[in-house]
Amino acid sequence: MIIIKTTEEIEKLRNSNQLVSKTLAEIAKYIEPGVTTEKLDKIAEEFIRDNNAIPGFLNYNGYPKTLCTSVNSQVVHGIPSSYVLKDGDVVSVDCGVILDGFYGDTAYSFEIGEVAEPVRKLLRITKEALYLGVEKAIEGNRIGDIGFAIQQHSENAGYSVVREMVGHGLGRNLHEEPEVPNYGSKGTGVKVKKGMVICIEPMINMGKKQIVQEADGWTIRTSDNMPSAHFELAVAVDNGKPDILSTFSYIEQVLKSK
Repeated sequence: MIIIKTTEEIEKLRNSNQLVSKTLAEIAKYIEPGVTTEKLDKIAEEFIRDNNAIPGFLNYNGYPKTLCTSVNSQVVHGIPSSYVLKDGDVVSVDCGVILDGFYGDTAYSFEIGEVAEPVRKLLRITKEALYLGVEKAIEGNRIGDIGFAIQQHSENAGYSVVREMVGHGLGRNLHEEPEVPNYGSKGTGVKVKKGMVICIEPMINMGKKQIVQEADGWTIRTSDNMPSAHFELAVAVDNGKPDILSTFSYIEQVLKSK
């Protein structure tokens, strides 16, 4: 069942998603070569708790950490560890919080040091694809319109779209209906209605679209070990223009000042 949110509930979801956005900006201050993903996880947990919220991923279905940190060929759900980020890496940092009973959920792919231009292009195209998908999250469109926009932009650039992992509804639960695939056909799927809140999160691979799960039972990586990129925003559906609840602006302000 798709849960339509009230104006008050959307404001609570905005607050939780703004906190996630600020948490990722806090991570941006420290993310650089020589830092472990475990250190980033501790920074995020402390920041979330200092802001009177609860880490949304920690212990979710048994997940052991606050962040998902997915490096290079890891697509999503990478577990923070003693891995030391090095020059040329890219890392998707996905974060969730629970604030006032509602979830926030957003992800950003960071460049570590000097990243090869082909990989930088993958990140750029993936972020562009996300915004093109977000533009379609308006009253009267369908879920397939969102997926089509993402798929077309990504595949036109020569990349592939992960099929098994998708975006989702967001509210009092982290994963609500509907599923929001990053591929699809125009005019198909669930009708997008005002008051729906969804997370749109392209996972785009440089090589093949196939993925495998690593032995830890969580981490998803590309089957060919080629790089992957992942960006995510939470969006409330409205008339004529999407209401984007989370933002990359805090992150990008920090990155520009470094």
